[in-house]
Amino acid sequence: MPRVTAPAMSPRPAAAGSHASRPPSLALVVGAAFFLSGCGLALCGLAGCGSPRHLPISAQRPSDEPEPVPAVLEEPGEQARPFVLTDQAGEVFDSQSLAGKVWVGSVFFANCPGPCFRENQALADMLREIDSPDLRVVSLTCDPENDTPEVLRRYAERFDADTSRWKFLTGDMETIKTIANQSFRLPAEVGVHSERGVVFDRQGRLRGGYHLLQADRVDLLKKLVREILDEPADDPPSATPAADTPLAPSIPAGADR
Repeated sequence: MPRVTAPAMSPRPAAAGSHASRPPSLALVVGAAFFLSGCGLALCGLAGCGSPRHLPISAQRPSDEPEPVPAVLEEPGEQARPFVLTDQAGEVFDSQSLAGKVWVGSVFFANCPGPCFRENQALADMLREIDSPDLRVVSLTCDPENDTPEVLRRYAERFDADTSRWKFLTGDMETIKTIANQSFRLPAEVGVHSERGVVFDRQGRLRGGYHLLQADRVDLLKKLVREILDEPADDPPSATPAADTPLAPSIPAGADR
């Protein structure tokens, strides 16, 4: 930031027969100092002086984020709208494949500096601990431009993910945002997400959600998942009323078609 300095003052020659000009008074010096410091603060505010060049991306929050999901809903929520995205193998993923399964939804991105890894480690631990063929995890990237299927495949390998039970999904950002906001009730913008995991029952209804970065909350998430797994496995209804239409297929560039 350029330093703000007062213009150099050239001494004015004394007129003939007069005394040399006196030095500026204390009041004038103090006033000039306040003026210059005020200018410096104003320029700092405009240039972001003293603040990090980039805020941690996961700390940012959109102004229109959905209302947070209660830990446990008193009554099952609405059924998740069906959607089609692309998984870490570059294959089309249709949410209709979740019918009759208990599943956990989350939002993340592969380049997240720290929270996302811990979030997904908690989900990996949950899948190892609850070894049920009826449990699935669906993780949506909020950075689809960078998180191609190949990137997600390598990312999934870091957690030794069972690809038959855990899907890392990418696609069009608007589609991802709609799924996250409307069905998961989680915020999602490019590089902006919640660290919560939300639980859906076999009928595709939202049942609750917990923070994934707090061990005691993760334990409660596991407890909720187990309780829902123990519920009678009735014939699941279609994932959405017939009047609704599924979200359009969303296949990113570079994915297998």
